[in-house]
Amino acid sequence: MNIEELYIRYFHKQPKDIQKLPGAGSSRRYYRLTADDGATFIGTEGDNIAENEVFCRLSDHFSAKGLPVPKVLAKAPDGSCYIQSDLGDQSLFDAIANGRATGCFSNEEIALLDEAVRLLARVQIVGGRELDFSVCSPYEAMDRGMVEWDLNYFKYCFLKPALGEVDDAKLQDEFDTIRDQLLEGASEWNTFMARDYQSRNLMVTADGLKLIDFQGGRRGPLAYDLVSLLWQAKANIPDNLKERLIDSYIEEANLLGAGIDPDDFKRKVPLFALFRVMQTLGAYGFRGLVQGKAHFIASIPRGVANFRRLAAGSAIPLPYLASLAPKLSERFESEPQLPGLTVTVGSFSYKKGYPADTSGNGGGFVFDCRAIHNPGRYEQYRRLTGMDEPVRRFLEEDGEVLTFLSHAEALVGASVERYIKRGFTSLSVWFGCTGGQHRSVYCAEAMARFVSEKYGARVRLIHREQGIEKLFEPTEQ
Repeated sequence: MNIEELYIRYFHKQPKDIQKLPGAGSSRRYYRLTADDGATFIGTEGDNIAENEVFCRLSDHFSAKGLPVPKVLAKAPDGSCYIQSDLGDQSLFDAIANGRATGCFSNEEIALLDEAVRLLARVQIVGGRELDFSVCSPYEAMDRGMVEWDLNYFKYCFLKPALGEVDDAKLQDEFDTIRDQLLEGASEWNTFMARDYQSRNLMVTADGLKLIDFQGGRRGPLAYDLVSLLWQAKANIPDNLKERLIDSYIEEANLLGAGIDPDDFKRKVPLFALFRVMQTLGAYGFRGLVQGKAHFIASIPRGVANFRRLAAGSAIPLPYLASLAPKLSERFESEPQLPGLTVTVGSFSYKKGYPADTSGNGGGFVFDCRAIHNPGRYEQYRRLTGMDEPVRRFLEEDGEVLTFLSHAEALVGASVERYIKRGFTSLSVWFGCTGGQHRSVYCAEAMARFVSEKYGARVRLIHREQGIEKLFEPTEQ
């Protein structure tokens, strides 16, 4: 059963509109379903039936506890998809954009972060009450196997690709120390650990923050989720604000009966932060150093900076990890800027605003595709994108897009030639349409191929609303 069939089964009519939403780093597929009266819902399709069931059961449990999570309204009998309440488009990550960029958070941004840590305490403590942790999948609790897997992920997907060979014996000794410290008191844990409690998974609504991603949760320690939020590399939260937010968290948790000793808790936090940073670097290493995705490579230096501070300042001695930190800093801080011109080509939705300039140079091209015949007006194309063959065929047979692109290519091509000759390093080319799904995606794909094939420039292709990024390496001309 697909999401449209489930909607018809639940509402007894077809949706007025179905819009595919960006992915979130998993195989799940998300859609915004619009009813005749304008009400919207979120549909989720997932091939992992067990994971779908976990989300639905946890959502029911948390909703019954009065926690702010999406409510599951309908689910397919075969478990392949479900419909939930729509919590909007603005995440906490977006809401603190200025603070993330500058490191100076406004009072409004600090208030949101304070709300986030207090909500975390409620999710963990209230959410853990009367919860049958056997519903959690694939593991009921953070345990030895999970910790060791994550530490080895850091070792094999980040450390070795970054530095080559390491001293396995010394590394294993310190991994064993970290594991034992993290699992101290595990038999007494009775709280829910969301496992990915970070600003992208918290939505800002008129009724306050709401948590949208928790299907990977399990029984676990309180500190893990707190450091996931506060040490998220791209959140860029300064140390003094982290300390203030930790105090707010402890206060809220103790109001809920946690009985936390503040001094003891604060001693443990840095080790959990180090572990979380190592997990993150493992992911960055796999996606960036192994798979070559530029977005993840760009995130590594900040993660390394966090690792260096935490490894050096650990309350338990970790001399070998601390000795690796300067080498990692040198490896990534001294990495030269990519030589030659990088052309960023992307698609976006005008409804969600113009794309940000991450190069710091400003300028570039923005082409408006909304005058082109829109495949999204037709039912058979609504769930597809400009990367799908039926949509490409529709646009090319209509012909408008080809004329449009010929003019865009002439303008962009002239700039690429001049930028290469003058030694410039960045140029941006963006295509916008109503939903950032059909016309703009097709045009961005075509422009990326054109620039890469004709000029041999490095092309970073971004489909912002689809959550997709590709890198075309430069070729010899």
